[in-house]
Amino acid sequence: MSSEKEGSPPVEGFSRRNFLGVGSTALASAALAGLTAHAQERANTRKAERDHSSSDPGQENRSLLEENPNSNTPPPTDHGDMAPIWYSFDLAHKRVQEGGWTHQVTQRELPSSRDIAGVNMRLTAGSYRELHWHTADEWAYMIYGNARVTVLNPDGTIFIDDVSKGDLWFFPAGFPHSIQGLGPDGCEFLLVFDEGMFSEENTFLLSEWVAHTPPEVLQKNLGLDQSVLAKLPTDELYIFPGEIPGSLAEDKAAAGGTSVESRIQYTFGLESMAPTKKTAGGTVRIADSHNFPVSKSIAAGLVTIRPGGMRELHWHPNASEWQFYIEGKGRMTVLMPPGRARTMDFNANDVGFVPAVAGHYIENTGDRNLVFLEIFKAEEFLDISLNNWLRRLPPQMVTAHLRLDETEIKKIPQEKQEVIAG
Repeated sequence: MSSEKEGSPPVEGFSRRNFLGVGSTALASAALAGLTAHAQERANTRKAERDHSSSDPGQENRSLLEENPNSNTPPPTDHGDMAPIWYSFDLAHKRVQEGGWTHQVTQRELPSSRDIAGVNMRLTAGSYRELHWHTADEWAYMIYGNARVTVLNPDGTIFIDDVSKGDLWFFPAGFPHSIQGLGPDGCEFLLVFDEGMFSEENTFLLSEWVAHTPPEVLQKNLGLDQSVLAKLPTDELYIFPGEIPGSLAEDKAAAGGTSVESRIQYTFGLESMAPTKKTAGGTVRIADSHNFPVSKSIAAGLVTIRPGGMRELHWHPNASEWQFYIEGKGRMTVLMPPGRARTMDFNANDVGFVPAVAGHYIENTGDRNLVFLEIFKAEEFLDISLNNWLRRLPPQMVTAHLRLDETEIKKIPQEKQEVIAG
């Protein structure tokens, strides 16, 4: 797990300027009072924002600053330094081939993320991500379009299914599988792997295996004549164009029918499921081993926050959090000991990271829904709500810590909200 106490070197990152109110003025004031003496002073920071102190007569990347309005001046509550919590797929190298493209955000691009790597891939209609397998478990979310996936079990049974926008799949490490874009316009998807240093460039490819196996061995193993073996590829295929297949039923029958059909379900409809939690502020849909049993190493939540709303102040006790932003605009502040805080803006196609057990929130700062995935290397989705914790304690204990009286404490929501309305 990625954790600041493991000795990650300080990395200079983006800072943010606006402070998120937590609904209770008294609670916010108490939190501010707890900052160490060498923290930024609110009055000094706000004065500097209004005078010549924050001016920059030199060079600026205006396009980047417009996408990240809080990157120049941190809010007065930000303090200290923290390893990176932001990266974007739009900064990652894109590998383009006939039939589609791919790019990735791994620990190489986001050093904090030691448990999870992500790949964003596009396949045109009929095109394949060739038959392959790898050392990590693969969890996927369909962003756009339609695809057909296959995976072979060690017992020789085969799973074949079609997936659409909002669907998931999960392929265990070492299980051979394929992905093919369907009509009318192929697909785009997010792949998540439970190894931070995973690379999409380092998978076991069918084409490379046959290209680097002596022909006489292939002849003996496959039972094919040398003249037939001459047709086999001599280099990797990776992503390549193909014909749009027939119906799902036709493919299942051609593979051997029900007698060889997998009893394990490797796909799941995340977006189509009823919300796990629905409030005035938005929705959360959770997929983990409880409702998607095959996914034993990745748990996830699809979060939708309405304008002005926020994912409440919380933390996750069992894993670090890897986020993928699908739509909208938001910001997040992450808290780490001793008294360190970092605020960042996030836009579609960005990746966020939260160290294990670090407190944080995500606020919708745009004028439309903010939609993102919370992803964990864990069997179960777990979170702890600050509000819920405070309301489950004896009131005098909260008073002793936050200087709130009992009437003020009762204004704090008692139950876990997940998403709070603006």
